[in-house]
Amino acid sequence: MVDPKYAWLPSNLQPDDANPDWMNKADNAWQLIAATLVGLQSVPGLVILYGSIVKKKWAVNSAFMALYAFAAVLVCWVGWGYHLSFGHPFLPFLGKIDDALDQHDLLKRAFLGMFPTATMVFFQFVFAAITLILIAGALLGRMNFIAWMLFVPLWLTFSYTVGAYSIWCPSGWLSTMGLIDYSGGYVIHLSSGVAGFTAAYWVGPRATRDRERFPPNNILLMLAGAGILWMGWTGFNGGDPYVASIDASLAVLNTHICAATSLLSWLLLDILFFEKPSVIGATQGMITGLVCITPAAGVVHGWAAIIMGVMSGCIPWFTMMVLHKKIWLLKQVDDTMAVFHTHAVAGSLGGILTGFFANPKLCRLFYLVPNWEHYIGLAYGIHNGNAKAGFKQMGIQLLGIVFIVGLNVVVTSLICLLIRLVVPLRMSEEELLGGDDAVHGEEAYALWGDGEKFEKSVLNSVYGAEDPKNRNEGV
Repeated sequence: MVDPKYAWLPSNLQPDDANPDWMNKADNAWQLIAATLVGLQSVPGLVILYGSIVKKKWAVNSAFMALYAFAAVLVCWVGWGYHLSFGHPFLPFLGKIDDALDQHDLLKRAFLGMFPTATMVFFQFVFAAITLILIAGALLGRMNFIAWMLFVPLWLTFSYTVGAYSIWCPSGWLSTMGLIDYSGGYVIHLSSGVAGFTAAYWVGPRATRDRERFPPNNILLMLAGAGILWMGWTGFNGGDPYVASIDASLAVLNTHICAATSLLSWLLLDILFFEKPSVIGATQGMITGLVCITPAAGVVHGWAAIIMGVMSGCIPWFTMMVLHKKIWLLKQVDDTMAVFHTHAVAGSLGGILTGFFANPKLCRLFYLVPNWEHYIGLAYGIHNGNAKAGFKQMGIQLLGIVFIVGLNVVVTSLICLLIRLVVPLRMSEEELLGGDDAVHGEEAYALWGDGEKFEKSVLNSVYGAEDPKNRNEGV
């Protein structure tokens, strides 16, 4: 029976039990699409990128670290992670654990937006998952896989949830202070960069031979993974207004402007200093641009996105290519994918530039508040004669950086120290030498004449019932 007050609406817009009057179908559809785009960044995006950018003997292990994390995070997320990150207040930096799988909760309206909690749980899950997968980038080529299996749920529980609640949950202490993190420059990228670097310190370096020479096994596949990562960022930044709004459109456009500008800036520096246009370098520049714009995507003008792109292509390039060779600590830590530079440095840079370029009007569109004492970039504070508010915003942005860095150094270190009481953090020397075959009994590429290597895993296949004595016949 149609409620008389909705009788004037077209039949496809009239509310019913499956479409309550508080739900906006367009917003719900966009949010699910955005979440799927972010999920595709991890699976298959980073699975392909990791599996192809490493040495051939580590292709399977690297890709599988990403795939495992995606699955493990989901189970932990619906079990306890979501409510720790976005639940009812328990502490200023943590929510109460509650049931996230009951239909009565999942079908209610989410804490923000005009869609059900089930959509919000899925949307926030893909962000949590990609954060762990980014951490894996610093550990490729030597971390004990069992140790990684333990690291993922522990770090999600004790680090990610604290950062997410503090910054993104409306009752989080940095959220109430007015920290601007549009879509995860702090919660995801700064966190993963610092945590990855810290974990890499405790795990130790790759084998000497691997550290000296670690060529990609397939640059074309690496570009395919990078392309999925880039295009998936449409959902990454476009989904965070929780509404299919004009601000979401601006965030998407700014995201791609900054990424393209950063890629070109990094490429130009490579040509000027190394006289070769590096494909891997351009990919790094793309990533730093995407990371840098993330905390600011929908609250800055397009011209600011270009400036941020130039800076994100130059400053991380300088820290990676120049400072990394001069600073003792950076030289000691074997950060395989340079996540410290591409995510920690670029994320911090984005947070600071957000505090400078954030436009008050755009911030009001994003936060949907008519007037607010926060959310005024320093440039606009000075321009509008309210420099005090601008400096305050910059101070809050810097405080957020200090908090996330401190949190992840301490918690990640404690987790690594705990895990190594149970299992070694680093692979054995035999596994480091053998790579995928020694760790998983599988290899990424089967060349003519190498088929016998796959016979070791025959019992894991549908052909496992055959007599093992006859496995090698005809090889």
